[in-house]
Amino acid sequence: MISAALAMQASSTQMQIATTLQASASRMERDTVQTLLGTGQGGSPSLANVGPGVGGNLNISA
Repeated sequence: MISAALAMQASSTQMQIATTLQASASRMERDTVQTLLGTGQGGSPSLANVGPGVGGNLNISA
C-alpha cells in the first residue's frame, strides 16, 4: 500500500514537470514566431490589415 502511494506521488510529480516543460516550450515557440513576424515588440504594426492571402503559403511542416 505504501509503495502504491509512493508510485502515485512520483507519477504526479512527473506530470507536473511535463506540464511545466510543455508550457515553457509553448512560450518559447510563441516568442520565436512573434520575433519572426516582427510583432513581439511594443508599437509594432498590426497584421490585422494585411491583404488577403498573406501568409497563405506558409510552410509549417518543419
